[in-house]
Amino acid sequence: MNETTPAAVAQSPAPRRSPEVPGDGEPRPASGPAPTITRRLAELLQGQGVLAVLLTVVIAASFVYPTFATLDNARGVTVQASFLAVVALGMTMVVITGGIDLSVGSVFALGGVLAAWASQGGLLPALLVPLVVCGAIGLLNGLLIARAAMAPFIVTLATLLAARGILLALTDEGATTYLVPKGSAFAELGQGSIGGFGHPVLIALVLFGAGGLLLQRTSFGQSLFAIGGSSDAAALMGLPVARTKLLVYTLSGLLAGLAGALNAARLSSGVTIVGVGMELDAISAVVIGGTLLVGGAGSISGTLWGVLLLAVIQNLINQIGSLNSSYQSVVSGGFLIVVVVAQRWLARGRRTS
Repeated sequence: MNETTPAAVAQSPAPRRSPEVPGDGEPRPASGPAPTITRRLAELLQGQGVLAVLLTVVIAASFVYPTFATLDNARGVTVQASFLAVVALGMTMVVITGGIDLSVGSVFALGGVLAAWASQGGLLPALLVPLVVCGAIGLLNGLLIARAAMAPFIVTLATLLAARGILLALTDEGATTYLVPKGSAFAELGQGSIGGFGHPVLIALVLFGAGGLLLQRTSFGQSLFAIGGSSDAAALMGLPVARTKLLVYTLSGLLAGLAGALNAARLSSGVTIVGVGMELDAISAVVIGGTLLVGGAGSISGTLWGVLLLAVIQNLINQIGSLNSSYQSVVSGGFLIVVVVAQRWLARGRRTS
């Protein structure tokens, strides 16, 4: 009897696959470089297509509105966008894992009120108090989602309401407004500038640089993509799924609280009505930037371009003058629909190539 040893099996050549034959009986042509080019183009458009749109809008607006292409206007746009950018940075990481955080708008407002209240004690309390409280809210989100396996939508909707309730309790239903001492170091943090650009802009850029390195150059960042692709598969690979989700939601709360503190320093007060709908703006910026809502794909740079695109749209509406700010929601919603449809089309093209 002839026996086949394991070594012989290992050394035997792999069987050749015959070409697939379609229904007409003709051999299917071998795939050439075209599918690869198509796939790479789809990846490029999904990741950086928003940058091309942003540049097109900026160039067109510069010709139509002379006041748009001024340094003062650029400074104003970037400062206004910096607060949303910090919130959207945390949202990007949450969405990459396949989650959602609806609490960031209320946490942003709560962080501003806490910072203004604590600013009487100096710069350090004005930053630590909102970070501790807002980070604790993010930690609670992470515990309920990662450890108790509750739905992110439900959990963060509950903490949205809870954070807004705490804010109203601290301000006597909005009747009390805490003011930041004029000329304090905390006020300078929000109102000062370097090279003509405000401190919030520079802080946002530093955070985005750190976020990009974290996402692309660390095992933690790669774990986010793996969890977003398939949480069960990531667990089978030995990745700390629960701990990673807990850290991501905590980071989202911390960044929302920091953005609220910077906004309070900029306005010199803890305004209670800010942050309404900010979670939707953050999600819009993230998705417009190319991050998939189902998770598993996204980029920090894309989110930055998405935030700037929304800020430019708002600025253009102000430049027109005859339109009110509500039109920004209409335009942003239109952009969001187009981007989501484009993402589905690009993803389908990548699968078939």
